[in-house]
Amino acid sequence: MAARTTESVNLYLPIAEMSVNIFLLLGMGAGVGMLSGIFGVGGGFLMTPLLIFLGIPPAVAVGTEANQIIASSVSGVFAHWRRGNVDFKMGSILLVGGIVGSTFGVFLFQYLRSLGHIDLVIMLSYVIFLGVIGSLMLIESIRAMQRRKRPGSLRKLHQHNFLHGLPFKMRFRRSKLYISALLPLMIGFIVGILSAIMGVGGGFVMVPAMIYLLGMPTAVVVGTSLYQIIFVTANATFLQATLNQTVDIVLALLLMIGAVIGAQFGTQVGAKLRGEQLRGLLALIVLSVCVKILYDLVVTPDDIYFLSRGSGGH
Repeated sequence: MAARTTESVNLYLPIAEMSVNIFLLLGMGAGVGMLSGIFGVGGGFLMTPLLIFLGIPPAVAVGTEANQIIASSVSGVFAHWRRGNVDFKMGSILLVGGIVGSTFGVFLFQYLRSLGHIDLVIMLSYVIFLGVIGSLMLIESIRAMQRRKRPGSLRKLHQHNFLHGLPFKMRFRRSKLYISALLPLMIGFIVGILSAIMGVGGGFVMVPAMIYLLGMPTAVVVGTSLYQIIFVTANATFLQATLNQTVDIVLALLLMIGAVIGAQFGTQVGAKLRGEQLRGLLALIVLSVCVKILYDLVVTPDDIYFLSRGSGGH
């Protein structure tokens, strides 16, 4: 009887070619959706590794997760839009760069997959980007909290550099900025590539870049980041499905249901925290995922033995 009950909550994923627990996937989707609402990240930086830890093939995890990010991001954007925390002009310029970057990234993904290197590239990309960005965010957030405790020591989050002297300047009234449009275009392009290669919305790169490079207010960053993520990940998902056939629609639907619910709760939680607290908490989550992936690569290299057997080894 117990065996029959267990089977009833398991669902077969046709593209991933394995069975998983329905409630586990719904719970994972809700948890990552909450992160989307709190931090303005699509949540792919956490969900994609979690899917890989479950045994989902990395290429399928990347292609499918981009799909799930759309749902949590749409849900989060509506919540932030109602609060007036979305800079649509800035988001649209980031979006142009993101579309070009994600298109290029999917073709790069296809090339690396044909060489047989895509799984290793995905894992190493997570270790490098999560490690560097998580460390920088944690250091800055600690300094920001220390400055808050010392009256009169507060200063701007961003410093002006040569990037702010670039041509094609535009005024972004919602973000209270007057900067070159080339800067958000470049950021969008890089995040677009990451979206395709790593199965992420790119919020873990986008959010700190918008705060520290563009100098946007943290309150506006979250909603604007989610707005851009929606369309970039939609482009990546479409191309992954048509070119690489790595999108498992059954898996994506379960994750999307949980994510939409979780994002609404996350937006309410995020509204109660200060900017430096949000950045510090996100940094800790990013670093913990990085450590787990690095541990799996170094300590338990099961994939290497699997590949050896598949290539004619013992």
